[in-house]
Order: sequence, then C-alpha cells, then structure tokens
Amino acid sequence: MGIIQKQSISGTIYSYIGVILGFVITVVLYTRILTTEEIGLLRVIVSYATLFAQFAGLGFSAVSVKMFPHFRDPEKKHHGFLGLSLIVGLVGFSIALIVFLVLKPLVIDQSQDKSALFNEYFYYVIPLILFTLLFNVFDTYYRVLYNAVKGIFYKEIIQRGFVIIVILLYYFQLIDFNWLVILYILAMITPSILLFGSLIRSKQLHLRPDFTFISKGLRNEMISVGFFGILASFSGVLVLNIDILMINDMLGLSAAGIYTVTFYFGTLILVPLRTMGKISSVVVADAWKANDLITIKNIYKKSSISLSVIGILLFLGIWGNIDNIFHMIKPDFLPGKWVIFFIGIANLLDISLGVNPHIIVNSKYYRFLSYFLFGFAIVLVVSNLLLIPVYGIVGAAIASLISKFIYNLVKYLFLFSKFKLQPFDYKFLILIVIGLSAYWISTLIPSFSNYIVDIIIRSSAITALFMVPVYAFSISDDINQRINHFLQKLMLH
Repeated sequence: MGIIQKQSISGTIYSYIGVILGFVITVVLYTRILTTEEIGLLRVIVSYATLFAQFAGLGFSAVSVKMFPHFRDPEKKHHGFLGLSLIVGLVGFSIALIVFLVLKPLVIDQSQDKSALFNEYFYYVIPLILFTLLFNVFDTYYRVLYNAVKGIFYKEIIQRGFVIIVILLYYFQLIDFNWLVILYILAMITPSILLFGSLIRSKQLHLRPDFTFISKGLRNEMISVGFFGILASFSGVLVLNIDILMINDMLGLSAAGIYTVTFYFGTLILVPLRTMGKISSVVVADAWKANDLITIKNIYKKSSISLSVIGILLFLGIWGNIDNIFHMIKPDFLPGKWVIFFIGIANLLDISLGVNPHIIVNSKYYRFLSYFLFGFAIVLVVSNLLLIPVYGIVGAAIASLISKFIYNLVKYLFLFSKFKLQPFDYKFLILIVIGLSAYWISTLIPSFSNYIVDIIIRSSAITALFMVPVYAFSISDDINQRINHFLQKLMLH
C-alpha cells in the first residue's frame, strides 16, 4: 500500500483542487454566463470525443496495465512499449475517424430539430478525438511507470484553469461564442501536449518498439487482452456518456445542459475512487503477476471501507445542502434536483466496492469484466429508452442507478465466487447507521436566510456528526491513521 498511499495523497489533493475548479466552471460560470443549450453543446462535443477516442484505443490501455510488467526494463527502454502503444492508437484513430464520418448523416438527422447548434460544430469533435486518444496513451504509460499523479495534475488543474480563462474571455465579450468553442477545445487538448512534453523532458519518449522481444505467446496474450479491452473500455466509456447523448437525441441540447450541471454534483462522490483506481491498478497487476492474493485482499478491503467513508460524507454534504445548491444556480436547473440524488446513490454503489474492477481486469478472468461492462451498457441503454420518455432527465438518472446496482452486484458475486474476496464486514452496517443518523440530525438544524452561512453551518455539523463516530468506532484504519498523524502534528505546534 506504500505506493498507493503516497501517490493517493498528492493525487487526491490535485483531484479536489480540480473539484473546486470544476465547481467554479460548472456552478458559478456555466450557470451564469452560458445558456442551457450552450452548456449542452460543450458537453456533447466532449462526450462524442471521449467515446470515439476510447474506441480508437483498441483496448491497448488494458494491455498496458496488464502486460507492461513483462516489458518493464528501464535499461532497454521498456522495449519501446510507448512506441507500440502509439502505433496501435494511430491505427485505431483512423478506424474511429472513418466510423465517425460514416455515422454523420445519422447523428445530424437525429439532432436536426432539437440540437441544431451541435450540427454547426460537428467536425470540431475530430481533433478532440485525436488528442483525447493521445492523452489516454501517455497517461496510461505514466501510470505503469508508477506516476499516476502527472496526468491528474494536467487534467484536473491545468486544463480546468484554461477553461475558466476561456469562459471569462467570453463573459467580458473579448471573444464570441464560436471562438469560445475553439478555445474550449484547445483547453481540452492541453493535457495531451503537456504530457508529451513531460515525456521528452524526463527522457521517457522511447518510440522504437522492440518487436523481437514479443514472443508468439506474449503476442497472442496481448491480442486477447486487447480484444476484451476494447469491449471493456468502450463499454465503460459508453456508460459514462450514453445518458447525455441519449438526452440530447431525445430531449435536446437544453435538457442535456441541465443534466450536465446537476449530474456534476452526483459525480463528486467518485473523485477519490478515480484517484485510487489509477494508482492501485498497477500495484494490483504486479500482485497478480506474483500471485500475491493477500496484498490484493488487503487493497480491496481497505479501499472499500475508506472510500465508502469519504463517499458517504460527500453525499451527505451534497444532499444535506440541496436547497442551498439551487440558491447558487438559476431556477432553469431545478428540474435536475432528483438527478443529483439518484446519481449520488448510484455512485455510492461504485465507491463501496473500491477497486474491484481493477482486481478483475488484472486477473486471469479479465475477460469477464468485458462481459459485465457490455451487459451494463445494454441494461443502461434499454432503461434509458424506457425511462427518459416518461421521467425526462430524472429517468436517465434512475436508469443509471438501476444499471449500476445490477453491475456492482454481479462484480461482487463474481469475486466472491472465484477468489472468496469480499470487502464488507460489520463496520459497514455501523457506517450506514452513522450516515443516516448524521443526516437526520442535520435536518433538525433551522434554515438560515443567508445560504452561504447555512452551507457553512450545515456542512460543519454534518462533518462533525459523521466523522466523530467514524473515528471513535475505528471504521477505517487508514483514515484513523491520517487523523492521528494530523493531530500529532497539530499538538507539536
């Protein structure tokens, strides 16, 4: 856990600075400067780019994490593994570009009436596909070199800092909306460029693959992992973006804009999981190679309980301040109130199982995660088709909750049946009771006329009501260690 703990501290710091910047962008700037349709446009462009970039990766991200331990050799420049990744990526980009252009008539025809603005910017998606792909390649390469933090820093802080500048330029009428979109896309591609420059500076840009190193057996295993990696990674990105694309298609850009803003609050819960997942996946891969099931069990259990503590506290803070949230943003976004609730609960299901997807994908049963994700995507699409026409954007959020419940239940049962791995014990029941009690007591606090004062008092009360018993009952050893370390430093001063 040493590498995980060391990098997760800095990674979590960067991620939460990114959360603050994301809050400024989504809640403060978007809702005051842009229309719901304009917000929807920016989100839809990114969603299409993310989806096609993941497809263009041809599953090589999974190959990198799972197979890189075989290539790891600094003296031999890791046998040119980065060059091999880029070759696969460029081939994948060519295929993805053809598919994207072939699908253009279908996308344009579907959105002609409700999302006409997107049709004007359809081709702007293409450069974003390429640079999103390059970021995925470079970021994964840094991760397998045990440096997951660099990509987090560039994406969470630098990229969002540039987005803030772009929106402010538009607000002060220094640029028009067309230039806002152009500069927004440039801001999106900045992390890819910075990672490339970082590889040059650190002398890690080894572009010549050593094909002689790849034996027939290794090649066949890489192809197998890559094939199922395509299914897993594409399905995984599909489930993260399909709701916004289907809302755009069925309800229009304005509804997509409302969903984007309210969905953001629910996803705050996932921030610590994303950080820990990036870091722990490489450690888990090495543990599987050494058949070290004890380390894997330890990571699974500790990540699950620690992330659940953080996730529940974040959810309580968000839902406990739900009325204050809508004081901060325009009434236009009120239809998304219950989106926050259902997405928040759905993400609590994810975070409660810690890093179990990384355990499955790096095991000999890696194919099964592809099947699970594909099934997840199908359930999500079908449930969206059934629920969006009835409940609108809240239907999309309910669809996410139903789909994630089934998906997480399947993953939990799979790991338990194959390896007798499961993270839960009596402490989770205590944690749930603590969370419900903290929320109930917080509802007894009277509302204050100034919503900022109300946020401060209510959030402080929720944090104290939740964290004091969590610490007293030693729910998470890792969290208690950090609190003790902080208290010791405080007393020394």
